[in-house]
Amino acid sequence: MRLFVALALPADLRSRLCALSAGLPGARWVDPSNLHLTLRFIGEVGRHEAEDIDAALSGLKGKRFSLTLAGLGEFGDDRRPRQLWVGVEPNEALERLQAKIENALQRAGLAPEKRKFKPHVTLARFKTNPGERLHDYIVERSLFRAAPFEVTEFTLFSSYLAREGAIYAPEAAYPLL
Repeated sequence: MRLFVALALPADLRSRLCALSAGLPGARWVDPSNLHLTLRFIGEVGRHEAEDIDAALSGLKGKRFSLTLAGLGEFGDDRRPRQLWVGVEPNEALERLQAKIENALQRAGLAPEKRKFKPHVTLARFKTNPGERLHDYIVERSLFRAAPFEVTEFTLFSSYLAREGAIYAPEAAYPLL
């Protein structure tokens, strides 16, 4: 199984993000049903390891909190942009939740995540470089800000690669109190 831990987004927020999904040549837009905020990518694991991961995540306690998506950016560089994303306003509760998840997964035997946590929702990936259009696209939408939403749970997802793209399936949801 290929796993990751993420926040699922409410339907109205996914619709709002879909409104951003046009006007950029070379972009492969993420399917609206796949829009999420990754808290920790896990990768390929066996059935027993997946059970250990579920047990570790089931033991986490956390409080509900409000989260706001705002701003756009890109990963990669001018020669080879890789992804277009919507950012997250600074949020201590999100940082605490992500740290708890990371610690629980390490206790379950996973290696530490090497990359620093940069909360975002991926909107598109690039096969080819859109050039100046990407810069213009980001500048034109730089003031994007969605209404806050309540985070009431986090989810363990599996990911299956298909010809049409990745298919994500929720495996377990963990409530926040």
